[in-house]
Amino acid sequence: MGEDDFGHLERLASELDSRGLLARVVTTQSGRAFVRVINPKATSLTENVVCKSADYWWSWGERMHRADDPAGAATKVARVLAAVGE
Repeated sequence: MGEDDFGHLERLASELDSRGLLARVVTTQSGRAFVRVINPKATSLTENVVCKSADYWWSWGERMHRADDPAGAATKVARVLAAVGE
């Protein structure tokens, strides 16, 4: 993981926090980093987002959004993690 990828993850976490989601960058012992996101209104709604090759990726391996637009990526994550009626 490059420093750019880590910076992209930090910016995404900040965007998600500003939308009322709980988000933090987690680094594993192997050095892999991801953003852990939780909807505090429905804590079973969670997602781990990784950044590689200048893109954000969903936990299931599908490209989600380009990393130079954390606001756009945060919109997608917030939509996926929205509870019914939010």
